Amino acid sequence: MAMARGKDFLTEYWFDILLRIVLVGLFIELENAEPFTRKIHEDELWLYKNPRTESYVPTTILWPVVFIMPVVVIFCVFLFYKDKTDIYQAILSVTLALGFNGVITDIIKLVVGRPRPDFFWRCFPDGQTNPDFKCNGNPVAIKDGKKSFPSVAFASFGFIALYVAGKLHTFSLVGKGQSWKLCAFVLPICIALLIALSRTCDYHHHWQDVVAGSVIGYFLAYICYRHYYPPLNSQVCHKPYAALTHQIQLENAKNKNEQIKWI
Repeated sequence: MAMARGKDFLTEYWFDILLRIVLVGLFIELENAEPFTRKIHEDELWLYKNPRTESYVPTTILWPVVFIMPVVVIFCVFLFYKDKTDIYQAILSVTLALGFNGVITDIIKLVVGRPRPDFFWRCFPDGQTNPDFKCNGNPVAIKDGKKSFPSVAFASFGFIALYVAGKLHTFSLVGKGQSWKLCAFVLPICIALLIALSRTCDYHHHWQDVVAGSVIGYFLAYICYRHYYPPLNSQVCHKPYAALTHQIQLENAKNKNEQIKWI
């Protein structure tokens, strides 16, 4: 029985699975690609002379949090509702958002090639420049130093905020007047904002990067969520479109059978 359900899932969602595999492959390739080398003028060099510091939220923590937290929330909701259709649709939604976000933001980083605020010290660890402005630092640090642009926090936690709001009916008539439901929506957004702001405090991103990353990440999370779920002000916002479609089909079949009986 379990194997049959697994085969049905693969048959029905084969393109969705393939798309996400392609997005992961593209993301890995883009991560290893060389970004555009942007010319730095002397009068703007001060923008990139901030000190090199350790990340307040290192990648060893950021990436697990970004991927694990949505899964934890989805699994907790599944334990409460026991809805297998919902867990499938939620996973498809968040993986699509993260996949698109990873590829799009990497493309932006590579094409723009904007130096990070601490790029000078990546390029010249000893603080001594040369006439050609040719970097003599660690090639890996220099390459990463040319990728100052959006991050992934808002795509992940933006989805969590939307998903939780849908399940709690935060913005529908049922959930109005209950401030704890609004707090449940705002909390993931605040976590994403703190992560994004921390990237300016450790001089890894410019403030413009934070704004761009926040807008792009949340926008992608929203459109991917809405691709699988109704608007948050809908009375059935807690159900994925797949479940609603199946329910309508069952009701139509039932009505059709009743009509046949009357004939």
